[in-house]
Amino acid sequence: MTVMESTSARTDTCASAPKAHPRPEGQDRYTISEVVAFSGLTAHTLRWYERIGLMPHVDRSHTGQRRFSNRDLDWLAFVGKLRLTGMPVADMVRYAEMVREGDHTFTERQELLEATRRDVQARIAELQGTLAVLDFKIDFYGGARTAPERV
Repeated sequence: MTVMESTSARTDTCASAPKAHPRPEGQDRYTISEVVAFSGLTAHTLRWYERIGLMPHVDRSHTGQRRFSNRDLDWLAFVGKLRLTGMPVADMVRYAEMVREGDHTFTERQELLEATRRDVQARIAELQGTLAVLDFKIDFYGGARTAPERV
């Protein structure tokens, strides 16, 4: 069972449509180097995610090599979005643990994502204010070049 799977019929998936998978279901066994190429993450990061519990239960080949699935790629894409929000790694790991614990954690997961959403909205507002200052300065310098020279 991958980190995204649940024991019930409902699974926790990324809200937005994931990128098209390189291989169809059933033929989706990727090596770590293929996942590196597809995701842009390093092999070190993928191993670290597995070690800290963010990517547990990665399937292994008979020789012990990691074999990732399309579901794992979707999870990595979602984790990438969580990283972009600025969510602490500990919260991402806790979220992954809650997914594995099952449906009874829906409320907790929702609360964590709502708190993260509020943080993102605050950062967006802050960045919009910063953008306004930059625009003002850019306009100021653009106008200074075209102003007639002072005597």
